[in-house]
Amino acid sequence: MAKINFIPFVFPGLDNVSVAFSTRSGGCCKPPFDGGNISYDVGDDPYDVRANRTELAATLGISHWHECIQVHGDVIHYDLTDSSPADQAVLEGDGLATTSAGHALVVKTADCQPIMIAHKNGDFVAGLHNGWRGNAINFPGKGVADICERYSCDPGDLLAVRGPSLSPARAEFVNFESDFGPGFEAYFSRQSNTVDLWKLTIDQLTEAGLARRNIHSLDMCTYSMEDTFFSYRRNKETGRQCSLIWIK
Repeated sequence: MAKINFIPFVFPGLDNVSVAFSTRSGGCCKPPFDGGNISYDVGDDPYDVRANRTELAATLGISHWHECIQVHGDVIHYDLTDSSPADQAVLEGDGLATTSAGHALVVKTADCQPIMIAHKNGDFVAGLHNGWRGNAINFPGKGVADICERYSCDPGDLLAVRGPSLSPARAEFVNFESDFGPGFEAYFSRQSNTVDLWKLTIDQLTEAGLARRNIHSLDMCTYSMEDTFFSYRRNKETGRQCSLIWIK
């Protein structure tokens, strides 16, 4: 089968940490999950999904694969034991972190923002699944605080990259007030009923203590780039791409 295409990312000056953002291009899944779906939870053929996951892991040189049953909350799981790309998720949560080399942390998305985090020395890595509900409860900020408490570090020592996700132009919220509550008005355009989730996430990370220069962004819109990414807002029945971070 055709290998799943992915976008590699390396934090400047941090060569012992790898990040990859998969796309829907390649893979063996059939419509409407064509072709690089990596999620068991969307109604796709599990044998095709497993083939995609194991092929992607082999291409990236990953032996351990960790993911959550994502629920749009603020729970982070730390330093999980061995798990393979073929395994299904068993723990509910929206964050993962590890100090172990070779253990890839996987965030599944189809519009939500994957936030991949690394310590400046590569001592640990983390992955956060952040949808708009995550922004509404400030999961980026809470997640950073939780990670720093766990690993006894300063947020100024963290690096972050946000992967492809729903762009400000496509993030429409007709029920903005009830969805977000007070305090988010600066990110909302009443002319278009859209929310700048990209800026909101960056601001929440900087308010949590990350240096702005250490926050990177892949400003690629999952909704607009139909041939490259899955998008739940564009098609309710669709697959998921994934973002992975690991210590080499």
